[in-house]
Amino acid sequence: MSMQNHGDRRFALRMALRLPIVVSGRAEDGAAWSEPTETDDISTAGTLFHLNQKVNRGDQLYIRAHRPDGAPIEATAKVVRIAPAIYGTARIGVAIIEPTDNWLRLFVSWVADEQSPPPEGQNSL
Repeated sequence: MSMQNHGDRRFALRMALRLPIVVSGRAEDGAAWSEPTETDDISTAGTLFHLNQKVNRGDQLYIRAHRPDGAPIEATAKVVRIAPAIYGTARIGVAIIEPTDNWLRLFVSWVADEQSPPPEGQNSL
C-alpha cells in the first residue's frame, strides 16, 4: 500500500490488488456494453484496470465488484486516464463519482482482508 502524489494531482491511499470487476458503459453509437476484467490497483478514490472496449476520457462507466464477504458493490466512475497496454488493450484509470461511501467500504474491506493473519495452522508466504 502506498500514498502517491504525482504532478497530475493524484493523491489517495492505493493498494496493488487483482480484484475481479465488471465494467459497463455505452459506446459512441449508444450501444450498451459490459466487460469482465480485474483491477491492477484500487484506491480510496478510484481504480486502474485493463479494458478492450474503447472509452474516452470523461466517459461515465459503471463498476460492479464484491467485498471479501461476497457483498456486491456498484459504483459510477469517470474515466480520468487512458494509457496504451499490450495486445490492443488500454489501462483505464477512473475516479469514483458515486456512491463514494460504497467504494470506500470496498477498499477498507479488502485492506482489512489483506492484513488479516492466516487461519491457525496455515503459514503465510
